[in-house]
Amino acid sequence: MTPFAIAGIQMHLGHGSNIDAMRQRIDLTMHLYPWVQMVLFSELAVHGPLLQHAQPLPGTAEEEFQTIARHHKIWLVNGSMYERRDGAIYNTTSIFDPDGQVVTRYRKMFPFTPLEQGVQPGHEFCVFDVDGIGRFGLLNCYDIWFPETSRQLTAMGAEVILHPVMTHTIDRDIDIAVAHATSAMMQCYVFDINGLAAGGNGQSCVFDPSGRKLHQADATEQIIPIEIDLEQVRRSRERGIRGLGQMAKSFRDRPAQFPVYQPGFDTTYLESLGPVATPRRVDAPAPSNVQTLPVRRSFVK
Repeated sequence: MTPFAIAGIQMHLGHGSNIDAMRQRIDLTMHLYPWVQMVLFSELAVHGPLLQHAQPLPGTAEEEFQTIARHHKIWLVNGSMYERRDGAIYNTTSIFDPDGQVVTRYRKMFPFTPLEQGVQPGHEFCVFDVDGIGRFGLLNCYDIWFPETSRQLTAMGAEVILHPVMTHTIDRDIDIAVAHATSAMMQCYVFDINGLAAGGNGQSCVFDPSGRKLHQADATEQIIPIEIDLEQVRRSRERGIRGLGQMAKSFRDRPAQFPVYQPGFDTTYLESLGPVATPRRVDAPAPSNVQTLPVRRSFVK
């Protein structure tokens, strides 16, 4: 066995600093479950979904989490926060090791346009190693709806996908279905952690590399501590999911290429779909600029 204990925190979040509340949940988690080795929060848990709270990184918020991680000797994933960087705003997740060091930062690749207006997409994939345990990857909410992202992390060796979410909307059931399917297709653990109130509508889930649901929360505050076994990932990828499909190896050995990713592919159909824009009432006048939207949206994936 290669065991590792991760606690997802589903909690009420507000607009503004939630760091003190997050610290309290971590203190409680480590009091109740001292065997936990990593704590994971939901998307934009740090300051909520308003762009006005964006700040440069490194900064004071990260320093707070560094102190917390060092105090409890845990890996800590802060969900995310809006980051000001080079004149742009990114939706950025910071990962801290048990010594309180910032191991890496991940900038969300697929902001939930058009509702996450004003947020720039990142372009670097994120994996990191926990010594003696395995490799972890990170996707931020809407990222996972694009299977290329989880495929890339898997090809980079990720055995666990950490997936902070902020979903308030009626498509939460699809969020869950996509995360569930990802665990099976990529033969990995998926920790899909949503917030409450300004942070989402809950229903956080954890899935194993055989596509089995280990836990699904309701819409109340929950600490979700689950010990995983990375050997299950390796066995599933070697022998096949539930002893059947060996998708990672079959993808590796594929004879087919995918023209959609090649330069020169005919994108006529995709272009015919029009720009990304908020749907309007049929009888409403068309806006002069379909890309101009309020920035203070809280419907963030």
